[in-house]
Amino acid sequence: MGSKNKLKRFKENETFKNVIQPTREEIQKGFSLKGRWREHFKNDHPIVLELGCGKGEYTVGLARKNKDKNFIGIDIKGARFWRGAKTALEENLPNVAFLRTQIELVDLLFGENEVSEIWITFPDPQIKYKRTKHRMTNKEFLSKYKKILNPAGTVNLKTDSEFMHGYTLGLLHGLGLEVIYANHDVYKNEGSPKEVLEIQTFYENQYLEKGKPITYVKFKVN
Repeated sequence: MGSKNKLKRFKENETFKNVIQPTREEIQKGFSLKGRWREHFKNDHPIVLELGCGKGEYTVGLARKNKDKNFIGIDIKGARFWRGAKTALEENLPNVAFLRTQIELVDLLFGENEVSEIWITFPDPQIKYKRTKHRMTNKEFLSKYKKILNPAGTVNLKTDSEFMHGYTLGLLHGLGLEVIYANHDVYKNEGSPKEVLEIQTFYENQYLEKGKPITYVKFKVN
């Protein structure tokens, strides 16, 4: 994507009512929407997050199918989620928002028990050992998710990385956390939830064209 195109998208994001772009300093000092997201959506519906949302395909796809829930896509790359934000406005989906910030600040963005569900779709597996701290299902991230999820809350990991799938399952078992469902090839094995099969991201389509299996884990952190 050219720099001019990125700048155009950044400027458009500033005009979108469904895009929120706080500074890191604003978040660390006390984010105004923490614990008050239902005021933003003007309802008491459950809040669902997509972390590292990319183009926002899952955020928008889930919102289309679940009008009784609010969906927030979080990513630092605003030029990327511009597409999802624009689509949500074009389709008049009031239950969608996009938040431009770093994922590691997630526990400063939401209050205790404020979130009902988290989706992590095709994250960078950070295979090198020195990158362990950046894996979005490591112990530190799991503890952040625990702070914001309600007691019945769940986390969904959908990835093409067998390493990420295995690493996450091993960590969950080691911590004694409940694995609700796990599948190492969702399109070949029966029983996968509809939202796993019916919504596909841009990158997922590329992986499927290459014949890569798509894995999925649904688990709890409380």
